[in-house]
Amino acid sequence: MYTTPSLDLIEYVEQNILPRYTAFDKAHGLAHVSNVIRQSIELANLSGADINMCYVVAAYHDLGLSGPRAIHHVTSGKILFKDNQLKRWFSPQQIIIMKEAVEDHRASASRAPRSLYGRIVAEADRDLAPDSVIRRTIQFGLSKSSGISKEELWERVRKHLDEKYSTHGYIHLWMQGSPNEEKLKELRLIISDETKLRNIFDSIYSEETL
Repeated sequence: MYTTPSLDLIEYVEQNILPRYTAFDKAHGLAHVSNVIRQSIELANLSGADINMCYVVAAYHDLGLSGPRAIHHVTSGKILFKDNQLKRWFSPQQIIIMKEAVEDHRASASRAPRSLYGRIVAEADRDLAPDSVIRRTIQFGLSKSSGISKEELWERVRKHLDEKYSTHGYIHLWMQGSPNEEKLKELRLIISDETKLRNIFDSIYSEETL
């Protein structure tokens, strides 16, 4: 049976947590966290994980972007751990597991997440539909580099996609059989075809700079 998070927990998160994402760039804003929440709930239902825990981990996973990006996963975990309101729904041990899951979600992590909850949020955070990946990369580049030329952005996007998502990239998928496996294969084919990648870049760039 498909289950959903507790209504009172949803109410708390929607009123006090999700609004914080409006301060972040388009690639990490409300649309992104909403997608991570949706996918986390789906994976929780498939795996038998606690729905409420998966919901909270997803909702808090990028809150640390309010500080230095390089350590945002650690900062996000601290924010979750220090939120005393969560004690209304979770035990101290559950809160520790959720904190560690948030810390483990980062794509560049060299080790596997420490729990099922870390694997779920890490997988949910990887929206690997090629158009989405390329669009988020362009959005992030535009938001962080005021006045950047189209060609400079193209080089940054191409380099980032190669370093992160190509066959020699650092991204890891932690849940076997995930739909992301096929999406990553498709994305890698696009990355390996520079002409096709450039055409997609040009199209999305035009939409994002209207």
